[in-house]
Amino acid sequence: MGHLVFDAVFRFLFKYPPLVFEQGDFTWGLSRPLLLAVSVAAAFALAALLTYRRAAEEGSLRDRIILIGLRVAVVAVLLFCLVRPTLILKASVPQQNFVGVLVDDSRSMTIADQGDGRARSTFVEQQLSAKDARLLATLSERFVLRFFRFSQSTDRLPSPGNLTYLGTASRLGQALERARDELAGLPLAGLVMVTDGADTSDQSIDESLASLKTRSIPVFTVGVGEERFSHDIQVSRVETPRSVLKGTSLVVDVVVSQTGYSGQTVALNVEDDGRLVSAQDVKLPADGESATVRARFTAADGGPRLFKFRIAPKNDEQVTQNNVRDALIEVRDRPERVLYFEGEPRFEAKFVRRAVEDDKNLAVVILQRTAENKYYRLDVTSENEVLSGFPKTREELFEYRAIVLGSVEAAAFTPEQQRMLADFVSKRGGGLLMLGGRRAFVEGGWAGTPVAEILPVVLDAAGRQTSYFSWLSARPTRAGALFPVTQIADNEEDSEEKWTDMPDVSAVNSVQHVKPGATVLLNASDNRRNTQIVLAYQRFGRGKALAMPIQDSWLWKMDAKVAVEDLTHSLFWRRLTRWLVDGVPDQVNLTTNRDRVEPGEQVRLVAEILDKAYVPVNDAHVETRVTSPSGRIVDVPLEWTVEHDGEFAGVFAPDEPGLYEVRGTASRDQMEIGTATMHVRVSAGDSEYFDAGMRAPLLRRIAEETGGRFFTPSDAASLPEAISYSGRGVTVVEDRELWDMPVLLILLVTLVGTEWAYRRARGLA
Repeated sequence: MGHLVFDAVFRFLFKYPPLVFEQGDFTWGLSRPLLLAVSVAAAFALAALLTYRRAAEEGSLRDRIILIGLRVAVVAVLLFCLVRPTLILKASVPQQNFVGVLVDDSRSMTIADQGDGRARSTFVEQQLSAKDARLLATLSERFVLRFFRFSQSTDRLPSPGNLTYLGTASRLGQALERARDELAGLPLAGLVMVTDGADTSDQSIDESLASLKTRSIPVFTVGVGEERFSHDIQVSRVETPRSVLKGTSLVVDVVVSQTGYSGQTVALNVEDDGRLVSAQDVKLPADGESATVRARFTAADGGPRLFKFRIAPKNDEQVTQNNVRDALIEVRDRPERVLYFEGEPRFEAKFVRRAVEDDKNLAVVILQRTAENKYYRLDVTSENEVLSGFPKTREELFEYRAIVLGSVEAAAFTPEQQRMLADFVSKRGGGLLMLGGRRAFVEGGWAGTPVAEILPVVLDAAGRQTSYFSWLSARPTRAGALFPVTQIADNEEDSEEKWTDMPDVSAVNSVQHVKPGATVLLNASDNRRNTQIVLAYQRFGRGKALAMPIQDSWLWKMDAKVAVEDLTHSLFWRRLTRWLVDGVPDQVNLTTNRDRVEPGEQVRLVAEILDKAYVPVNDAHVETRVTSPSGRIVDVPLEWTVEHDGEFAGVFAPDEPGLYEVRGTASRDQMEIGTATMHVRVSAGDSEYFDAGMRAPLLRRIAEETGGRFFTPSDAASLPEAISYSGRGVTVVEDRELWDMPVLLILLVTLVGTEWAYRRARGLA
C-alpha cells in the first residue's frame, strides 16, 4: 500500500512515475530561436534583479539577502522551464516484443503467509490467471506473453491457470536457462519470474546470470511471501553418521530455530520407523536464533533405518512441514574384529575382555605374551589366527578393524611391523589405541618410531623421567563432556558428576602434551601438579589414533567404592571399542552423491576398490545390482573414473518411491575382492518448506545483475511499465518534456508567495 501511495504522489508532482526518471536520459530541448529567446529573457531577468537590489537596500542586510535569494530562485525556475528539460527513453513497441513469464509451481507457493490465510499462490491467481487479472491484461496489451512453470523441472505453460503447486524443488537457474533457450531468436523485452526465491538447487546460479547478462536479457523478479515468519518452529539440520554398528548409542546434533515462541519448552522426539526411541524437552532460543540440541538414542535394530526427529507443531504455526527432519542410517549387524595385544600378563586385558564379551557386534581377539615367543590367545576365530604372535603381513593385520596395544615395547615389533601399524591407521583407515604400562609410550621405546608419528601425544624421550608413578582422578575436558565415549551418564551434567565419583587410576607414563590438531577428552593432575593426559585422539590419514596412558582402568570396576551393579567400566569400554571400529572402510566401499533423491532423478554411484593391502585397484571389474522396492533388479556397471585411483562410478535413475538396495561386487582376475551394500531412499523432497521465507536478497541480485528490477505484490502494478522502458527488444525513442511538471508550478507559487509574505511581515511591502 505504501508503494502505491508513493507512486501516486510522485506521479502527481513530477508528471511521470519514478521509473521514467530512472530509465531516461536527461537532456535540454533547446533550438536556436529558443536559445536566443532564453538569452534575452535572462538579460531582462538580470536587469530586473539589479533594479530589485537597489530597491531592497532600504532593509537590513539579512532582509536583502533573503529577498534577493527568493527572487533568484524564481528566476532560476523560470529559466529551467524555458530551456525545456526533457527525458529521452527507449520504449518497447506494443505487441512487437515477447516477454517470458516464469511462475514457481512448487509446494512452497502454498504456504499461507499473505494475511487472512491466503497462500502465496493467491497473487498468481488474482493477477495472472483470473478473468479480471489487471496485471495480465496490462502485460498482454504491450507484449506477446509466453508462460513457463518451474519447480524441479521447467515446462511451457498454456496458461497460469494450469498450475498445480505440487513441485518438490525449485531450480531458478535451470528455469531461467530454459526460458532463455526457448525464446532465443525472438525480440525479447525481458523475463518475469514470480517466485518466493526458495532455490533448492545444488548448482550455483552465477553461470545462468552471466549468460543472461551477456545476452542483455533483463529479469524482473516478483517476490511473494514474507521474508520472515512471525510464528514458526523449524528443525533446521540433523547431523547423523551414514552408518553405525548395531547397538551403538548415538548422540546427534539437532539444530532448532524459531520465531514467535522464544523461551518456550517443546518436546523433541526421535522415531525409528515410527517407533519412539527418544524424547527430551528443548527450550527454544530467542527469535531468529538457532540452538543445537544433543539427541540421544540407540540404533537397536540392524539394516537401513529411517530415523525422524520431530517437534510437534503449534496451533498458530505458519509452516508445520519443517518441524520434522529424517535421516537414513545404515545399521551394520556384524561382528567387528579387534586385536588386543598385551606384552605381559595383567588385569587390564582380562577386564576389557569382560566388558565387551556380551556385545555381539564386537569380536575382540586377545593376544597376550606370556614369555619370549610364547603367546596366550583368547577368542580367536580359527586355530591358526595369530598363532605365531603379532601379524607379520599387511594382509593379515589389515583383516582387523582396530588394534589395541597394551604394555608392550617397540622392540617386540620388527621395523616392518611398526610401519605396518602406522599404515594400518593412515592407509587402511583403522583405529589404533595405545594403553599405558611399563612397556608403553616412552618407557617402551616408542619415541621416534613410525607409531609415534600417528599418536596424538608427544613422546619426549629426552625429557624421560627415570621413574614415574602417579594416582590420577580423571576428569572430562570441555570436549570430553560432550563426547559420546566419555559421557558415562544420560546427560552432560550427570556425566560430570559421575566422573567426580569415579575411583582414581594410576599411570607410569608421563604424557603431558598433545600434538596440534589432537583433542584431549580426559585429563588429570598428577602428584607433581602437572596436567597428565588420560585420553586423547587425533585423525591421521584415513583412520584415527588414540592414547590412554593409564594402566589400570579396571579399577573403575573393582575399586571398593564401586557398587557391584555399576556398569560404568563396561559402558566406557564398549563405547570406546565401538568408536575405534567406527567408520573403518572395507575393501569395497559404496557411496552416493545423495542418500535421498526424487523419483526419476539420477543417482551417481561411486565405489572405492582396494586390495587386501588396501592399495587402490584400477583394473577391477565392478558391478552393482540395484533392487527396487517392488523387487525389480537392474544391473549397473561401474567404470574406472581415471581421476582417482581405485574409484569407479556409474549412474542409475530410480523411477518408483521407496527404499532401493544397492549391492556392489568387485572382482579381479576372476577372483572376488569383496562386496558392499547400501540403500538409497527415493521420495518427494521436503526442502521447499525449510528456510521458506521469501528470499528477497537473491531475487534482488537476479534482477540487478541482469538489468531488471525487483518487485513485490504491493508494487507489481509498475511491472509492465518497467519492462516497456528497459530498452530491450524492438523499441522507439520517446521524448518526455519536464517543463510543465506540477512541482515546478507549485515551487514557483511558493517562492513568490513566500517573498510577498516576508516583505509584508518586515514592513517592506
